[in-house]
Amino acid sequence: MSTLQQFRQGMNQAWDRVVDGWRHLYHQAANAITRYTPSRHPEETGGGDLEETSLRSTGWGVLAAEVFDGQDRVVVRLEAPGMEPGEFRLEVVDDMLVVRGEKRIQRERSEGRYHVSECAYGSFERAIILPDAVDSDRAEARYSRGILRVELPKTSPVTRRRIKVQVH
Repeated sequence: MSTLQQFRQGMNQAWDRVVDGWRHLYHQAANAITRYTPSRHPEETGGGDLEETSLRSTGWGVLAAEVFDGQDRVVVRLEAPGMEPGEFRLEVVDDMLVVRGEKRIQRERSEGRYHVSECAYGSFERAIILPDAVDSDRAEARYSRGILRVELPKTSPVTRRRIKVQVH
């Protein structure tokens, strides 16, 4: 086998490993990555073209979430800055809390001779796996300072017990 063929084979193997690594990372982070869908109406994007809006953004973002498993309730905290309390749609489906909404962020500022205008539009959906069965009818949600906090009472409090296991 020639040196060029060996080099090509080595490059192909390296590329396959990179692709496998990205696939593994994607599957491991599937619950942490949220898909943003650009707005469908040009007037909602300031008159911009949908295709142009899509090209400027990859469409993926992270809404960081924390899940606390307490004795009698599950508490979910989700970072979603720039929203209003009424812009969230929450739903418990099977063993998941599904959070939906639409971001419409627009900021403008002037710095010397520069005028900076930033805007982000798009709907999002995040499904968060719940560690226990919850009573969704008694759930409470609050939004303050960019943090959505959802408290979900458990259907029956879990009593945990400690057991000792001997290894032979």
